[in-house]
Order: sequence, then C-alpha cells, then structure tokens
Amino acid sequence: MQIIDGKLVAAKLRAEMREEVAALKAQGAGGKIGLAVILVGDDPASQVYVRNKIKACEEVGIYSRLVDLPADSTFERVAGEIAALNADPDITGMILQLPLPRHLSEEKLVDLIAPEKDVDGCTYGQKGRLWTGRDSLVACTPLGVIRLLEHYDLPLEGKHAVVVGRSNLVGKPLAQLLLNKNCTVTVCHSRTRDLAEITRQADVLCVAIGKAKFVTADMVKQGAVVIDVGMDRDENGKLCGDVDFAAVADKCSYITPVPGGVGPMTVTMLISNTLDAYRVQNGISNKGA
Repeated sequence: MQIIDGKLVAAKLRAEMREEVAALKAQGAGGKIGLAVILVGDDPASQVYVRNKIKACEEVGIYSRLVDLPADSTFERVAGEIAALNADPDITGMILQLPLPRHLSEEKLVDLIAPEKDVDGCTYGQKGRLWTGRDSLVACTPLGVIRLLEHYDLPLEGKHAVVVGRSNLVGKPLAQLLLNKNCTVTVCHSRTRDLAEITRQADVLCVAIGKAKFVTADMVKQGAVVIDVGMDRDENGKLCGDVDFAAVADKCSYITPVPGGVGPMTVTMLISNTLDAYRVQNGISNKGA
C-alpha cells in the first residue's frame, strides 16, 4: 500500500506555477494574473477557505482581491460585484465562495460569472464544455483528483472507476473526467442498491458523500486505488474522511489520507485554473510560452 501524498504533489505544482508566473510577468505577455474571491457573510469555514486561497495566490505571485460583502446583501448587490469583476481587465478569474446566505440563489449568481473567468468550473457554460469533451475550466476538487492519479502514473484506461456521490461540484465532474481518461465509470448515490457489491468491483474507488468512515474494508476490492474526497469529523471530533482509512488501507494499492490527500490539491487547482484562464484570455497556447 502506498499513500498518495497530496501535500507533496501540491507543493511541487505550486513551485512550477511560481516559476511560470515569474516568466509570464517577465515577458509582459498580458495584464495582471488576478483572482477575485467574493465572500458573502461571515461563515467561519468559508473565511478559512478564502484565507487559504489568498495565501496561495501570494505564494505563486498572483494578484488577489477579496470582495467582502455583508450577509444581508441583496441579489442585486452581489450581481453588481460580479458584473464589475467580469469587466475588470486585472481579474483573470473569480469565484463566488459557497455556501451563500439562504436568501441568495447560488445557481443564478454563479451563472452570472463570465465563463472565461469561471476558475471554479461552476457555470453552466464551463460544465457544458466539460460534458461535451471540449477544453474547459474544471471544478477544482475533481481536477485535483485527476492530477494526483496522473502524478503517481496510475493507469486508468480500461479500468472500472466507481464514484460514490453525484454532486455538481465533485461527483458528476469527476465521473466525466474519468470517462475522458477512458475509464468505465459507475456513479453511485443514496438510492443505489447493493452499494457494497458495486464498490467491490472498482479498480479505482472515489468517495465523496460527506459521511465519516462510511466505506469499510468489506466494500473495497483487494488492490484497488481509493480516493477519499470526504472531509468529516469522527465521534471524537477528529478530522477524517468518508473512508475508514485504518480498516481499508491494507487492502489498497494506493490510498489518499485525510487530511493531506485531496484537500491540498483543491486550492492548488484553483491557481492552476487561474493561470489557464489567463493564457486563454491572452492567446498563449502553451504553458510557459
């Protein structure tokens, strides 16, 4: 069994991106490489996530801007900020930090983001491009999963990949990315019958359902690659994933831990998407060009 080290891979990728940002600035290919984050309200978890994103921008040398709005902001107020950022040449990409206060429509507001600046891969336009096999900006967590699999040179073509979870942010885009890698993909969810029978068939098992230690050893095929996207708390309040790591690890060929697996890749992919968006917006076809 080998542990997939997301911290190590993320650090390597950020170092490469830092060099690329410096090179792009040196050649003056375009305007600023800028990421804007819109935060509505004072949700503690969201504030932590936003700080991590701003810190990552600083680490690689990207300009960042935080638009911090009160929790009682109207739809029109948030929509106005999105419109202003869409028109701002210093902003390469933007994200609307979720969840939003209940009175605001996440779907309607997210779809106001210009698709070419949608570095979270959440707009209808970017999802449509992914679904139809065109180049797209992909949701950061599933993209991070694929980059981890690529880093460890794990063969995917022809493998049976099972994705447990069908959310718009993780499950669905991850299933499509695995299809793009020529996997045979099964998507499971809360209504799936005989779930363990299906997960035991998986060469690559990806779990993103938000239930602490839900996947147990009897649900995993010997030698499987297990990717745990969960971020939960166990009965003692300790951070854990959707997979019972201690029970499952010995059956796996590769497995991601929680914390330290998929998590560090999510913000790193946000920076990667911001760079990709900059290249497209400035007609730079190749990385480092």
